Amino acid sequence: MAVPLYFYRGGVEVGVMVSLLEELQAREAAARQHVEELQAEAAELALRLERARADLSRLEITRETVTQVLAELSAAAAEGDAAAGEVPEPDATPAPHGIGVMTVPPWREGLVVAVLPDVYRDIVEIVADAPGPLQAKQIVPRIGLPTTSGKIEGTRGKLKRLVERGWLDEDNPGRFTLARRGPGRDQPNSW
Repeated sequence: MAVPLYFYRGGVEVGVMVSLLEELQAREAAARQHVEELQAEAAELALRLERARADLSRLEITRETVTQVLAELSAAAAEGDAAAGEVPEPDATPAPHGIGVMTVPPWREGLVVAVLPDVYRDIVEIVADAPGPLQAKQIVPRIGLPTTSGKIEGTRGKLKRLVERGWLDEDNPGRFTLARRGPGRDQPNSW
């Protein structure tokens, strides 16, 4: 349907026949194209964000692993020196943050969960309060993290470290419970 459209050019009224449906279709096509372009940009940004989160998670895990290895090497060296009868001289300069410090100490009788770093303590408390075994993907939202693959993998690494150090058990692969410590010891150490 053509509709006459009047406008003024140079003080003279000019009439043009314009198809209203054609104009609406042209505007709709332009809007659709704009939406598709924005969706493509959003998808690209979401992909870049996920990659950046995965990189961050890998770096966090790497730092924690390196800290753990350095602490274990430092402890082994100190034990070797003590066994040889040597007393290491105190270092006048403090070690950089995290180096030479074991972030998750091995569990032993009398050790309380309060000695753990905050996120590890939160994980142990969540597992202790659970009615059954938990998976990393169930723990991640409970400690306030987004449920991305990077955060799940980072939490799984922390759970494995807690198992290695005797705080948790992993009876079935990927399913974590509070560690059982000897016969008749159903309760965790004191909180």
